[in-house]
Amino acid sequence: MSTADASGLNASVLILNRHYMAVHVVNVRRAFGLLVNALAEVIHIEDGAYTNHDFDSWREISELRATFKEREAHDDWIRSVNFDICVPRVLRLLHYDRLPKQQVRLNRRNIFARDANLCQYCGKKFPTSELSLDHVLPTCRGGGASWENLVCACVRCNVRKGGRTPQEAGMKLIQKPVRPKRSPMLTIKLGNPKYASWKNFLDSAYWTVDLK
Repeated sequence: MSTADASGLNASVLILNRHYMAVHVVNVRRAFGLLVNALAEVIHIEDGAYTNHDFDSWREISELRATFKEREAHDDWIRSVNFDICVPRVLRLLHYDRLPKQQVRLNRRNIFARDANLCQYCGKKFPTSELSLDHVLPTCRGGGASWENLVCACVRCNVRKGGRTPQEAGMKLIQKPVRPKRSPMLTIKLGNPKYASWKNFLDSAYWTVDLK
């Protein structure tokens, strides 16, 4: 693609294995690479029916929709030199059977996502650059790095708490930190109407693939 709509390139695509089971989430460039190289096909859902498309048929449908101005409100589009193509929401790998390991990666991004960028002490929302991680039970007191002991905290609250427990600092957590059942980043994605079709392939309680 020579030129592109920035929002289209920032979209995500759900990847299924050969048996229609969700295994990964990738960016648009990676998704089109799989599609162009015939390693995957588009799974499109319309009026409750599934249709399968290779790159050529998906391009043809996209061009028809663009010609007759049938673009949906939540669609993302990529513009090349010669044509516009709709970003698919779901791809199915043609030769991959495996399932991912069922675990949610413990990292800064997922903790911020789990806590919705809210300081767990003052309850205010901050941009990621103004947040830090706080050990509820300080490391100097034996507190480790775990889902149950790490929370999102603004710099001011983190400094105020220092090397004390919340009780000792006279502070209270707005919610108890827990291990999420699925990727917090995935939960955020599912709140966006453009990814509504993903819910057809996800077990809302147990699907835990980490986002890249």
